[in-house]
Amino acid sequence: MSIALLDGSAESPETAPDALAGFTIGVTATRRREEFCALLERRGARVVRAPAIRLVPLAEDTDLLAATRASLAGPIDDVVVTTGVGFRGWIAAAEGWGLSGDLAEHLTSARLLTRGPKARGAVRAAGLNDHWTPSTESCEEVKQYLLAQDLRGRRIAVQLHGEPLTGFVAALREAGAEVIEVPVYRWLPYRDTSPLRRLISQAISGGVDAVAFTSAPAVLAMLGAARAEGLEDALVAAFAGPVVAACVGPVTAGPLLARGVPAVQPERARLGALARTLARHLPEHSVTRLVAGGHRLEIRGHAVAVDGELKPLPPAPMAVLKRLADKPGHVVARSELRTVLPGGPARDSAEHAVEMAITRLRRALGPSGIVETVVKRGYRLACDRHESV
Repeated sequence: MSIALLDGSAESPETAPDALAGFTIGVTATRRREEFCALLERRGARVVRAPAIRLVPLAEDTDLLAATRASLAGPIDDVVVTTGVGFRGWIAAAEGWGLSGDLAEHLTSARLLTRGPKARGAVRAAGLNDHWTPSTESCEEVKQYLLAQDLRGRRIAVQLHGEPLTGFVAALREAGAEVIEVPVYRWLPYRDTSPLRRLISQAISGGVDAVAFTSAPAVLAMLGAARAEGLEDALVAAFAGPVVAACVGPVTAGPLLARGVPAVQPERARLGALARTLARHLPEHSVTRLVAGGHRLEIRGHAVAVDGELKPLPPAPMAVLKRLADKPGHVVARSELRTVLPGGPARDSAEHAVEMAITRLRRALGPSGIVETVVKRGYRLACDRHESV
């Protein structure tokens, strides 16, 4: 059995039911944000919405108008179509400017090289014929395809997809082509930056388990916002440590990989595939499983499953539980537990804060005997060894 997704892919049943329950995931997307959030929430995730970027309306983009007129100034030999939404937007903007007839005539006589199936579908929907599509859906393969030919004197229009394709364009020009860069949409920072700033703080403090990115400009916007607050190094360290950076594809992951940050990616650059990848990765790599007091525990981002029953935990009890689980069966001193409490309580109230966190933890867990008090020493999980369940 499989479940149809909004992007046309299929979902295997083992990743569908509550695979992300207990995890918090930040979503930086603007376009198709609600669709992607629904895919995560369907699997039980708590989603933090923090749009990082916004699109410049095409009809108001003077750079796109200038590039369109440059394309119409002479015959076009090749057009590189990188995204379906961008190509459709270009056609619509040209219609608004009264240039759609001339643009269609030029595109009809050109070779249209589409980067992937969505770009190819947009070309065909416009009544045009696509010439070639790479199997890898990558701009790199398109570049190599063109460079294998004699490009001297050819006019090539390259549709950008939110950021410059500097190396791509430079290689074609070096091979003798005249290249027209067509910025079908441009990214600017989201007008309200407060959700993104909050997400940055949550990532650094461990308040989220993963941040999902669907475009490279969103990655750069988040890093830039952190840099403005003096927090870029701390954010990069969080991504290199406990917080999973999940990217829809290699282009999106590029700015993180350049900083040495590992990025989880699906095999296919699709929203549904990204959601499924997170649904597999987080339970496999971000869950602590152990037996304490005769009960099976699964410790997740903001919740713990006790004998299969998921129990959300407030930040302080969860921080204490995770520190106890770092040393299952060993006594952890109150002074050590005090250091993990959110907010850093004052010294005179620290012991009381730890006791309150332990009390709330025991109440939330339900069964007694999971967390033991060791008089005058601290607390421990009632288990002899760490084991998988």
